[in-house]
Amino acid sequence: MSDPDPAPPATLVARLRAAGCVFAEDEAALLVEAADGPRHLERLVSRRVAGEPLEQVLGWAGFCGLQVAVAPGVFVPRRRTEFLAAEAVARAGRGSVVVDLCCGTGAVGMAVAVAVGGVRLHAADLDPAAVACARRNLAPLGAWVGEGDLFDALPWSLHGQVDVLVVNAPYVPTDAVELMPREAREHEARLALDGGTDGVAVHRRVAAGAAGWLSVGGALLIETGAEQAPATATAVAAGGLQTVVRRDDDLDATVVVGTRP
Repeated sequence: MSDPDPAPPATLVARLRAAGCVFAEDEAALLVEAADGPRHLERLVSRRVAGEPLEQVLGWAGFCGLQVAVAPGVFVPRRRTEFLAAEAVARAGRGSVVVDLCCGTGAVGMAVAVAVGGVRLHAADLDPAAVACARRNLAPLGAWVGEGDLFDALPWSLHGQVDVLVVNAPYVPTDAVELMPREAREHEARLALDGGTDGVAVHRRVAAGAAGWLSVGGALLIETGAEQAPATATAVAAGGLQTVVRRDDDLDATVVVGTRP
């Protein structure tokens, strides 16, 4: 028996809207485009209706004009993080050593490498699924991707050589994780969301060790929340770096920048 005809777009839109998808029409179009037949489309739609993030269902996310591979369970790049990427691009040049720490899919490092060209890119994450994704995304750029806890994942040869250290570590306070959208709390790794009691636990660990990895004049850039920014900035300054807080209200994005004197 042949597959039944695919559900009409209006039916798909209605199912997605009933499931709470705000941009149901756009999502329906993307799911239809991604499907290789009616049965495959039904599987994709069922996953989305069940609450899985659209990007994990599609297998990719749009970020800085790029298509970034995403796998089930892996943190999905947020649009606000494009500000972090832009701040890194502004500080990188051809030949710069760039490290994407807590890299997730590697989206930020990928955006920097594509925008600047000729950077020497390294990335690392603690989550094996994220590392696998990052390797898919960054291999064509000749990047090195390691698995491990923060700086422990990096080769020692980078010590004192990093020009741009970009970090999108978790910054949601532990008690607030349960208040996040269902898509995130049920389908992304907890370690990619939970920033400790005040949301700054990982930032403090990064800031404490960053100076030794940076080149003279090198910069640490950490995405943080507006509420966490003062504590993140305090930690970065305590690590011996000249510190400034950057903000993009349109993207609701905050980045703390620390420069090695």
